[in-house]
Amino acid sequence: MWPVSKFRRTSQGARTSQDAVEPAARPPGFAEHSAGAQFLADRRTGTQPLETPAEYPRDAAPGGEASAAVSPLPFESIGPHGHRGRMREKLLARGPDALADYELLEMLLYFAMPKGDTKPLAKALINRYGSFANVLAAPQQALLDTRGLGVHSVSAIKLVQAAALRMARAEVMERPVLNTWDRLIEYLTAAMARERTEVFRVLFLDSKNRLIADEAQARGTVNHTPVYPREVVKRALELHATALILVHNHPSGDPSPSRSDIEMTRMVKEAAAVLSVTLHDHLIIGNGRWLSFRSEGLL
Repeated sequence: MWPVSKFRRTSQGARTSQDAVEPAARPPGFAEHSAGAQFLADRRTGTQPLETPAEYPRDAAPGGEASAAVSPLPFESIGPHGHRGRMREKLLARGPDALADYELLEMLLYFAMPKGDTKPLAKALINRYGSFANVLAAPQQALLDTRGLGVHSVSAIKLVQAAALRMARAEVMERPVLNTWDRLIEYLTAAMARERTEVFRVLFLDSKNRLIADEAQARGTVNHTPVYPREVVKRALELHATALILVHNHPSGDPSPSRSDIEMTRMVKEAAAVLSVTLHDHLIIGNGRWLSFRSEGLL
């Protein structure tokens, strides 16, 4: 709202402002940005071009982000009293579980895109990748190549992904791994199930089976990762680890072990045993499925 000003007429009949007109203070919200007032002023004077809802020109908005669509409706406000404000109030009053996946992504994009409607872009991203989680795990370059996203929005997406993984890993590290098996599987699934190529990682454990380190040892192709047992054991000695859990993913989604998986596991087990390092298990992470060598009698 703008406060009402008082006017008086001069001898020539012109109206002049008697009081300075200052905009009322607005409550803080996701949509605040110094360019907002100028943006709306440009719209009123006709100097701001309108864009169709389907258009997301790259790097058109401040900070290198794409400008969202501007609707030619009479309700121009995109500030806290509009849709963004209602979304914020819904989140704080009802909690994040009240939000749909596209709404979570829509609000995440608010921080990178201070003006405009981010809902169409959020829905388009989820349609493309299948879910909110898949958007977070999408390859960085693929996101950067997506029309409507820029370095700021991709950075925000990857930051949320990293935060989620660190929270999951922190819960695993606080207790003996073998006593928190379900949480370990959840963490490994979040970290590896959506990888496009095979990644081989090793969980290094101490004498109480607490996690010392979780390290990716190698990356390969869509169906093969080179693994060197001597390097695995050497790293275990450097970390003073007394036990190991091997983990790798199958991008195909099928966690069934190959002949080379079984042979590699045998070689690592034998090399580790020479130095009194125990191989607890080898896990293969698929798409919504996982396999334990120990449970399958392969270890």
